[in-house]
Amino acid sequence: MDTNVPAREKIAYTGGLLGQNMLYNFMAMYIMFFFTDLLKIPTQSVTIIIVIASLWDAVNDLLMGMVADRTSTRWGKFKPYLVIGPVLISITTILCFTNFGGSASNTVILGAVCYILWGMSYTVCDIPIWAISSVISPDQYQRNKMVTLGKVGGTIGTVIVSVGSVLLLNALGGERTANAYTKSASIIALVGCILMITTGLTVKERILPAKKGVPFKKNIHTIIDNKPLLALMGSLLLVNLVNNLRQVSQMYFALYVWGDAGYITFMGLSLVIGMLFGMIISPRLIQTYDKKKIFIVACVLGSFFSALPFIVDATNVVLGLLSLGFSFTFTGITTIVSTSMLMDAIDYSEWKLGFRGEGIVFSTNTFLNKLSGTIAKWFLGLSMISMHYVENMPINDTVQKGFGFIMYMLPAICFLATILPILLYKMKPKEINSIREELMLRRK
Repeated sequence: MDTNVPAREKIAYTGGLLGQNMLYNFMAMYIMFFFTDLLKIPTQSVTIIIVIASLWDAVNDLLMGMVADRTSTRWGKFKPYLVIGPVLISITTILCFTNFGGSASNTVILGAVCYILWGMSYTVCDIPIWAISSVISPDQYQRNKMVTLGKVGGTIGTVIVSVGSVLLLNALGGERTANAYTKSASIIALVGCILMITTGLTVKERILPAKKGVPFKKNIHTIIDNKPLLALMGSLLLVNLVNNLRQVSQMYFALYVWGDAGYITFMGLSLVIGMLFGMIISPRLIQTYDKKKIFIVACVLGSFFSALPFIVDATNVVLGLLSLGFSFTFTGITTIVSTSMLMDAIDYSEWKLGFRGEGIVFSTNTFLNKLSGTIAKWFLGLSMISMHYVENMPINDTVQKGFGFIMYMLPAICFLATILPILLYKMKPKEINSIREELMLRRK
C-alpha cells in the first residue's frame, strides 16, 4: 500500500483549509455586526436567529458524518463533497452579507434563511475536508503531518481575514457600509471556492472503506462505545470556546475597549505568530511526550496568559497583544494535539469495532466546534443585552469591562475547564502503538 503523500497533495490540502477558514472567519467575525449595526436587526432577534441556526447546524454535522460514511463512489468517499460543497458555501456567504432592502420583518426572515442555508452548505464541505486527512495515508506520521499542514493553512486563512478584512472593507467603502461587506464577501468567497475545489480534485484517498455498508446502529456505536473519543469530546467543546469567544467579540472589543477597529489587524498578527509557532512545534512535542500531558500543560499556560491582561488592565493594547500571542501559541498546540488524538480515536474504533467511522468521528469535532460557536454567540448576545448595547453607543466602563471579560477572562476559564474531561482519556502511547501494529497486520 502506498503510504507517501506527494507534495502537490500537501500543498492542495493546505490551500483548501486556507480557503475554507477565510470564509468561516469572515462569517464569524462580521455576521453579527452586519446584522445588528448595518441591517438594523435588533440584538435579541439576531441572537435568536444565530443560536437556533447554529444548533440546527450542529445536529446537521452528525447527520452529514453518517452520510459521508455511507458514500461510495469511484472518485472516493469524501472527494465528491469537496467539489460540490465549496460552490454552495460561496453562494450562501455572499447572500448572508447582502442587504436586500424591504421591511424590517422581511430583513429578519431573509437574514435567518440565508444564515441557516450557509450553515448547511458549510457542513457539506467541512466534515469531508477534515475526514479525508484520516484516509490520506495508513502511515501515522503522514496523517499527523497533513493535519498540521491543514491547521497551518487554516490559521493562515484566519490571519488573512483578521489582518486584511478591515483594509479590504475600508477600500470598498468602509466598515459601516453594507455594500463593502457584500463586495468583500464576494472576493473571499471566490478565492475560497477555487482553493477548496482544488483540494477535492487533487487529494487522494489511500485507506479504502469497508465494502459492506455500515448499519446506522453501528455508526452510533462508533461514538458511544469509543471511550477515548467521549473524553476528548468534552474537552473539545470547552477548548473550542476559547477561539470562538474571541472571534465573535473581537470587532466589538476593538471598537469599545481599545477604541479603534484598526486594532483587529494587530490582533490577527498576534494570532498568526502565536498559532503558527504552536502548531509548528506540536509534531515534535507529540513525538517526544505523551499527548495528554502536552494538552493539559498547554491549557494551564493558555489560561494564565488569557487572564493576565484582564487582571492588570484590559485597555492596555501592548499587554493585550503580547498576552494574546502567547495564549494563541498554546491554542495552536491544543489544536494539533487534539486532532492527532482524534486520529487515535479512529484507529481505536477500527481496532475495537471493526469500523473506522472517519465521517462520524470528524463530524463530532465539527459538531462540537459549531456548538461552542453557538454558545459563544449566545453568551455574546446575552452580554450585549445586559449591557444595554445599541449600535454606535458611546464607550463606557460597563461596556469595556463586559467585552474585556469575554475576550480575556472567559477564555481563561474555558482553558482550565478543558482539563477536567481530558483526565478521563486513558489511552497511553504504548497502547496506541500496539493498536496500530495490529491494524497493519489485519489490512495485509
